[in-house]
Amino acid sequence: MSERAGVRRPPRGHWLVLLLVLLVVAVTLLFEGWTTHQVDAARTKPPCTRPIPRAADDGKPLLRFGPKGVTTTNMPPGTVALTFDGGPDPEWTPRLLDLLRRHHARATFFVYGKDAAEHPDLMRRILYEGHEIGSYTYSGGDLGVASPLRARLELSLTQSALAGTTGVSTTLLRLPHTTAADTLCGPQWPAARRAAEQGYLVVASDHKDRKPWRGQVTQHSQTDLGYHEARDLLRDPRVERFTTISGGLGRPSFVDQVPVAQEVKGEGLIWAKRLGKAFLTVMVWTLTLAGVLGVLRMLLFALFARLHVRRLHRYRPGAPRLREVRDPVTVLVPAYNEEAGIASTVYSLLASTHPHFQIIVVDDGSTDATADIAEDIDDPRVTVIRQPNGGKPSALNTGLAHARYDIVVMVDADTIFEPEALARLVQPLAHPAVGAVSGNTKVGNRRHLLGTWQHLEYVLGFNLDRRMFEVLECMPTVPGAIGAFRRDALMGVGGVSDETLAEDTDLTMALWRAGWRVVYAESAVAWTEVPTSLRQLWRQRYRWCYGTLQSMWKHRHAVTEIGPGGRFGRRVMVYVTLFQIVLPLCAPVVDLFALFGALFRDPVEAALVWFGFLSVQLATAAYALRLDRERLRVLWALPLQQFVYRQLMYAVVIHSVTTALLGTRLKWHSMKRAGTADPYLLEPPADEARRSLEGSRP
Repeated sequence: MSERAGVRRPPRGHWLVLLLVLLVVAVTLLFEGWTTHQVDAARTKPPCTRPIPRAADDGKPLLRFGPKGVTTTNMPPGTVALTFDGGPDPEWTPRLLDLLRRHHARATFFVYGKDAAEHPDLMRRILYEGHEIGSYTYSGGDLGVASPLRARLELSLTQSALAGTTGVSTTLLRLPHTTAADTLCGPQWPAARRAAEQGYLVVASDHKDRKPWRGQVTQHSQTDLGYHEARDLLRDPRVERFTTISGGLGRPSFVDQVPVAQEVKGEGLIWAKRLGKAFLTVMVWTLTLAGVLGVLRMLLFALFARLHVRRLHRYRPGAPRLREVRDPVTVLVPAYNEEAGIASTVYSLLASTHPHFQIIVVDDGSTDATADIAEDIDDPRVTVIRQPNGGKPSALNTGLAHARYDIVVMVDADTIFEPEALARLVQPLAHPAVGAVSGNTKVGNRRHLLGTWQHLEYVLGFNLDRRMFEVLECMPTVPGAIGAFRRDALMGVGGVSDETLAEDTDLTMALWRAGWRVVYAESAVAWTEVPTSLRQLWRQRYRWCYGTLQSMWKHRHAVTEIGPGGRFGRRVMVYVTLFQIVLPLCAPVVDLFALFGALFRDPVEAALVWFGFLSVQLATAAYALRLDRERLRVLWALPLQQFVYRQLMYAVVIHSVTTALLGTRLKWHSMKRAGTADPYLLEPPADEARRSLEGSRP
């Protein structure tokens, strides 16, 4: 595939879908937070600072506001208006209805709008059995301290819920956190007056010491206590009738039928609430899954890294004592517009301590001086081959055709080899079952923040990954920057394929399926140049991720195969799917939940969770840096990585998965090199190695 060839442009519309999903998530969270008083809270009733007006302070529980002030009334003697607050409750409302039916009594149920929308069958039963419905607001918000927006929504959403569940509206209202009329003090009184201006009859209750036979409006909760209070009251022989508010006043019901349009609007609210609840449940499970996967990945890193270290330093009985590999090696360096770093790469290879090797630089149609610079290196071990631009796989296959030796090392043209790296890289090939070896890639240009983030990713992610894959025998990728292969293994799988953009992953999976083992040589270190801008980083990781998805799909049948290829397929496919696809896809929801928790829930709890997860990452990263003999001072950049870099990587995965699902081919993204991969521009790993490398330069 040509590096310059552009095929169909990757899709863009899915970003609108992602933004829409995040918007739905945000709205769902905000509405749920509003309902539970985490957003725009109005749950706590303030102390009374002023009493209700004297004209209303006569103990009568029914208040109607008019142009000339407030008028009050109560139940006539011998009449008790039973009222129940809250619900409908799936456990206690049916019991209360059964109790009322046995005593041939009627009552008024002041319900929450949110609960009414959740239990429409109970709402219909309440009306069917002749009872009356009143509003207890949508979520129990205190209208006296609520914002104007919440106060309006508390009443209007309740009416919509009633319209959607029963097709009715009500003009009865009881303010939450109030009992008798004198509890409508302070800010409650203006709230009651505003509600009355909207046509509501404000219903309080009589004091508990008032005798029921004198006429009473009672107030009970839909709980065990309320049930027993109502049962005892219903047995009072001095009460002539138990009825609703309207029945006690001898007037038509306060509940009226609503127009069809309002009923449809209410049904829309009910469905929105159901979908929102289901969506919130999915989000909670997503958050849980993401958290478990994130922590599990860190723990697996630490566990298998430790097992890998123990394996390296302990001889296992029965294991063969392998000879030292000193066979000649062919090093392939595919290059396209690499004039900034090609000389450093070749000179670092020439400084290798391996006794005998051949370097083939394949210039893949560069438009700069890459080939000329390579040809100017006066060393018989270096051969330069020019070819028309055909892509990296084509260049590697061209070099493979000209290779003279049975061991082939593939090197990116922006990579700096340490002097011992080549010799150490080929040692595992002494085992006849090993077909390829992955080296240890380090970031050379790490002076700036973006380079430091990538350095942490290489050490914490890529290299710990490889240690784990080594133990599990499922190494999915031999990186293009540093990898060794048996020539006959490469030829056996048809060379380097150009069917995917991740030719290194594709090749590694093909080797496993052909029966070869792939291992990791952590002591073979090469320094690479990483992108220096977010745009370059996006293009590089997009190609890597998309190519990995292509390779997984191409080799999907490995999951059902037997032998090493089957074990590799089942292990690596599960790992990559869970930790490199599912986990990133869950990340935006996780971040949104974290932001919601910090802003509207308990910021201390959100901070503890965040710092807890960060602590696990820091501990794992410190262990990884120690294993790679890197300085721990770079850990300062890890917390910052959570705010920009991590989101960018997740966006890459989302974009790649969408591209793959839509079947869009992605063009090759080349990166402009600056020649900054040289580790000695940063910090020398060893003085002796530095002198050796500098001595080989012109």
